[in-house]
Amino acid sequence: METITTRDLTLGYGEETIIDQLNIEIPKGEITVFVGGNGCGKSTLLRSMARLLKPKDGSVILNGEDIVKKPTKEVAKELAILPQSPVSPEGLTVHDLVKQGRHPYKTMFKKWSMDDEQAVNEALRSTNMFDLKDRAVDSLSGGQRQRAWIAMTLAQKTDTILLDEPTTYLDMTHQIEILDLLFELNEKNNSTIVMVLHDLNLACRYAHHIVAIKDKQVYAQGRPEEIVSCNMVHDVFQMKCDVTYDPMFGTPMCIPHGRGRCLIKSAVSDEPCNAAMTQVN
Repeated sequence: METITTRDLTLGYGEETIIDQLNIEIPKGEITVFVGGNGCGKSTLLRSMARLLKPKDGSVILNGEDIVKKPTKEVAKELAILPQSPVSPEGLTVHDLVKQGRHPYKTMFKKWSMDDEQAVNEALRSTNMFDLKDRAVDSLSGGQRQRAWIAMTLAQKTDTILLDEPTTYLDMTHQIEILDLLFELNEKNNSTIVMVLHDLNLACRYAHHIVAIKDKQVYAQGRPEEIVSCNMVHDVFQMKCDVTYDPMFGTPMCIPHGRGRCLIKSAVSDEPCNAAMTQVN
């Protein structure tokens, strides 16, 4: 059941430490979401898990081995990463973009094969992009572009996929479309999916496992229904809220306090919120 674990992982840039001696284990075959305030280190942690950032101290263990000691192509056969807001060369077609996912399998002596083409076509069909394969990536809508990039990661044929804010800049419809796609991939392929999300309610709806990060450490981790409370939201995001149940999914749902056109006095009061979730009828 091995996947990705961190051991006393410390990360940073220059003299600044972003993550300090962090220990987590990513559940295999599940969707894990990192949440936390801006600048808390979510994306930095994800980059280190993909071996894009070398630890200052500690280690990232991928399937039982220190990731920095594994050859690049071997890592790319075990996990794929989709960075935030990726950019493709102008005029590149969807098909050519997805083909890049096969790069880890290429050698000087191995030409493009039927297996490669089959992997690309499967990825295009899984993301409903096959009919758009000849379109230029930069001519697509935001949701279509994101599906094209996800298709590229699928073409790598890895058991683990890392995604940094895959719904950024997408409208509500396309956010749900992308998250539904990832949920379906997890259910169909038993893929281990790790992603950074800013929307806590969507994280609760789609994640099996949530890791909340604060002050360079894990504040809490576990099933959404086990760890998401208004106290957690207040401590991690410095925001007062009520936490109830999503009436459609039964998952925790955060209702932020604030001004706006509020009709309920308690939502703008300074009184502490109720820490327990309340059932919606």
